[in-house]
Amino acid sequence: MEFNEAKEKFISTWGALGTLWGINKAMAQIHALLFVSPKPLSMEDIMEELEISRGNASMNLRGLMDWGLVFKVNVPGERKEFFMSEKDVTELSRQIAKERSRRELQPTIKVLKEISNIPDDGSAAAKEFIKQTKAMHDLADTADTMMHRIVNQEQNWITKTLVKFLK
Repeated sequence: MEFNEAKEKFISTWGALGTLWGINKAMAQIHALLFVSPKPLSMEDIMEELEISRGNASMNLRGLMDWGLVFKVNVPGERKEFFMSEKDVTELSRQIAKERSRRELQPTIKVLKEISNIPDDGSAAAKEFIKQTKAMHDLADTADTMMHRIVNQEQNWITKTLVKFLK
């Protein structure tokens, strides 16, 4: 497999995987392109490479910046805006975990807490509902707490070991 074919395959695969961690295909493909690029790219470079519209590129670059995965960079002598991805895979995974917690787990935990604290009307159905939703709340809360501890750790041997273990 040649470089260009491998690059296209990576971008396509990352695009498909991106939907699993909460972003759309185009956003993930832009991220993949920036991640493997040796230098910052302009919006025009991204549009040309991925064959997407300016609006699509602009909207998805803003989204990637909101996630903390892509940054604007200054290129001396250029008037265009240029973009770069976080290159450290450990930092990248920490940022994705942090955002997924904020966008997905924390709102779910809030809802589970609310619905598991309904008054018990004495029925078997209500008792089972409260029991199971409290158990689900506790599990989600524990998972979120563990994830935050890992995400907030500095790059130490525990974090490195966990990342290696998860690979």
